Amino acid sequence: MEKRIVILGAGESGTGSAVLAKTKGFEVFVSDIAKIKSHYKEILYNYEIDWEEEQHTERYILNADEIIKSPGISDKSEIMLAVSKKEIPVISEIEFAGRYTNARKICITGSNGKTTTTSLLHHMLRKAGLNCGLAGNVGKSFAMQVATKIYDYYVIELSSFQLDGMYEFKADIAILLNITPDHLDRYGYDMQNYVDSKFRLTHNLSEEDYFIYCSDDEITISELERIVLRAKQYEFSQKKKVKQGAYIDNNNMHVNINNSQMSVPLSELALKGKHNTYNSMAASIAGRVLDIKKEVIRESLKDFKGVEHRLERFIKVHGIEFINDSKATNVNSTWYALECMTTPTIWIVGGVDKGNDYSSLESLVKEKVKSIVCLGVDNSKLHKAFGHLVEDIKDASTMKEAVTIAYRMGQKEDTVLLSPACASFDLFKSYEDRGNQFKECVREL
Repeated sequence: MEKRIVILGAGESGTGSAVLAKTKGFEVFVSDIAKIKSHYKEILYNYEIDWEEEQHTERYILNADEIIKSPGISDKSEIMLAVSKKEIPVISEIEFAGRYTNARKICITGSNGKTTTTSLLHHMLRKAGLNCGLAGNVGKSFAMQVATKIYDYYVIELSSFQLDGMYEFKADIAILLNITPDHLDRYGYDMQNYVDSKFRLTHNLSEEDYFIYCSDDEITISELERIVLRAKQYEFSQKKKVKQGAYIDNNNMHVNINNSQMSVPLSELALKGKHNTYNSMAASIAGRVLDIKKEVIRESLKDFKGVEHRLERFIKVHGIEFINDSKATNVNSTWYALECMTTPTIWIVGGVDKGNDYSSLESLVKEKVKSIVCLGVDNSKLHKAFGHLVEDIKDASTMKEAVTIAYRMGQKEDTVLLSPACASFDLFKSYEDRGNQFKECVREL
């Protein structure tokens, strides 16, 4: 009898998993508690895959041999508790797709910088002429690509939610950028649970594989002291010289892999700011490990265009610059954004608070921020955190209102920065929707 695979969630990863499962000859059923987008319905129809929407029918789900769960579904949801009771194995799309490709997998995680580093590395591999897919938390679903394309390499961005459902999956090159508090609501407000989730990326690494990490990140280092890794290790640091990896000296980024050195002036990097220098260092080490020519790496670092919704310098209106950093869904991302500001800043902040501690932002807010616009359903925590630091702090309940208030607060040479430090789901469909609405409202000024 053929194995029955049930997929929970029919978004990008769920639909991709369904197509891959179908092409591999499994009996497939897709269930989504929400309405399925017409684009994904069409794919399911084309592949003759059974599905349901706006419900989870237990009799169709609990007879599965294996369940592939979309990363957004909580383990505490009603259906997952029922699945757990039946002891049905649950995996992620990444785990499933990894079974069906022999491509080399460069996998990137971290609390911040994942999308930028993944996109930069993909740009670098393509520039080097390598046949390479972009997958995971960015780009098209990994499973869909494994089902419909043939790549020699994948650059895969992995969130902690995706890592949670991985068991046998193995990266060939694993990159851990940093670990700062995020999604603690999902991890029982226990930081160690979140750290353990990030370090799942290192599971199954062998002597043939590579682990690239930031040695300036205290949490990463203390965890590394606790575990044993067989993989070859390369570090990157802005605080000290390193023997194997990347470091900064005299405003140059140096990369040294097996006594082969290269350097690039920081002034020539397309990505600006300290945090982006870390991203460039991690990508450069991976590039050298893959034997990409130094000149190609240099060119990639210089001509990379950046990621939409991440410190995206949008337009100036009457001398006021508008920056879209909607992708900053946690405090640490916003810390980096504020750190980059060089002009008086009107900061648009707020959304769904994931257990945020705003204290780390206080000194930057004092130094850089002249006014605050709180954009969320409940802004009380923001007023408490920052009300005593700035004179002008106002509330907005729509993006149009937030942009209009910020614009009126601004003067020539000021910057309006949308960097919410929170998830978007109280007022928007996603951080992309939030960023797109921001840009639309700015255009209308």
